[in-house]
Amino acid sequence: MQHHEANLKYTVPADRIANPDSASAEELRTAIGESLPNRAFIAPRVATTVVGIAELVMVPVIALAVAWYYPGFKGAPNGYHYLAVAVAMAVTYSIVLQFLGLYKLTALLRPLRHVPRVALAWLIAFAVVASGLVMAKYTEAFSRVWMALWFSSGLLFALATRLFSSTLVRHWNANGQFNRRAVLVGGGETAGRVIGALDASTDTDVTLLGIFDDRDDGRAPTETGGLRKLGTVADLVDFVRNTRVDLIIVTIPLTAENRLLTILNRLWVLPVDIRLSAHDQKLRFRPRAYSHIGNLPLLDVFDKPLGDWGPLVKAVEDKVIATLALILLAPVMAAVALAVKLDSKGPVLFRQKRYGFNNELIEVFKFRSMHTHQLDSDASKLVTKGDPRVTRVGRFIRKTSLDELPQLFNVLLGDLSLVGPRPHATKAKAADALYEQVVDGYFARHRVKPGITGWAQINGWRGETDTEEKIERRVEHDLYYIDNWSLTFDLYILARTPLSLLKTDNAY
Repeated sequence: MQHHEANLKYTVPADRIANPDSASAEELRTAIGESLPNRAFIAPRVATTVVGIAELVMVPVIALAVAWYYPGFKGAPNGYHYLAVAVAMAVTYSIVLQFLGLYKLTALLRPLRHVPRVALAWLIAFAVVASGLVMAKYTEAFSRVWMALWFSSGLLFALATRLFSSTLVRHWNANGQFNRRAVLVGGGETAGRVIGALDASTDTDVTLLGIFDDRDDGRAPTETGGLRKLGTVADLVDFVRNTRVDLIIVTIPLTAENRLLTILNRLWVLPVDIRLSAHDQKLRFRPRAYSHIGNLPLLDVFDKPLGDWGPLVKAVEDKVIATLALILLAPVMAAVALAVKLDSKGPVLFRQKRYGFNNELIEVFKFRSMHTHQLDSDASKLVTKGDPRVTRVGRFIRKTSLDELPQLFNVLLGDLSLVGPRPHATKAKAADALYEQVVDGYFARHRVKPGITGWAQINGWRGETDTEEKIERRVEHDLYYIDNWSLTFDLYILARTPLSLLKTDNAY
């Protein structure tokens, strides 16, 4: 579904660059990054499903609310029959809404135009349920006054729910959150044909931002098909780090194997979908091997982690469990805070810059475990066994990971997840070499939010990284987690975490 206010090709607003035609690639990248809101992409089907769930729940809630406040209902021996009818009404109403096309994004973006159809859906659903009760000769079990009140109040709430949901959907749409932002890698004639195929498509959800190409000769002109060249592949990596990009379409042919592999090796660490254009490919695969954007066939190379529903499921999981954990662990955290304060001078909490999602720098909270004058904000020196910088209380809370408990606040703030690759400090090292120098593709672990615990930690790869193998195994486990994420996998890791903390061999 195309963003109803977006064009296929994004144009930098005039208040950012008065004359885009003469602007440099760097100026264009900066202007695009500053002019586009950096809010996350929401798959349209996720938004419409959430609306559907809200409307499904609304029906029995209103039915039971009317029954609760209706004096004649109280003390009725067949109260569960009312619930059964309410659930049947909810399911029927949802089916009718779906049949009338009222769960399409266009219907949600123009709610006033579809108010009569929403009312019609409620009337049809109510008539179906009422007819069923009549045919089953079961109408005497229900209050007629309750039925009348439910019909009228339910209709009002059905319309109100639809209008409220549509307000949220319109807000997301105005922010461009239903449109995938895409860039092309590889310019010239091939890119021109890809742009032409997308231009000719009538139903896409993509907005093209620009082209990136390492070539500087005539094969990669500054503009192709109305789309400007924004820089090299190296510039693209930085661009994605600072601007929301959802999709990379590589227009380089399969015959340029070495060039293609070099580019993909540089791009796979990014948290985006990477697709290879099959528009000009002579080699043809089975139809189900392709995905499509409008008229453009694509080969799926890399998928963004978690998928469409993953971010929402993970966000709910994080917020709910972190809130419960903070409530349950509040006495423990208070005791640790008091022990830290009494053991040595200085603040109770220690804040440290670490790498977060998409290589963004985040500030992580911990209980202070070192003497104040010896704090190492960048983790440039590994903590070793018997390290004199660590306080007496610090040794205990580091071994038991109690120093990590304040990171539950990071989860609520949205910087961390409960489960994910552990966030590393900016100068953390393994055998005197920075992590990214030791492990090829190290930053691929930042394609998801980092976590308080993770697959690597419950498999023993926590604590000191004094050898290259330790960070290699940790990253290997992190990448496995990203590629195999599921809610059940997260819950399994959370359940295993307390047991894994009993193994403290590498924790100092």
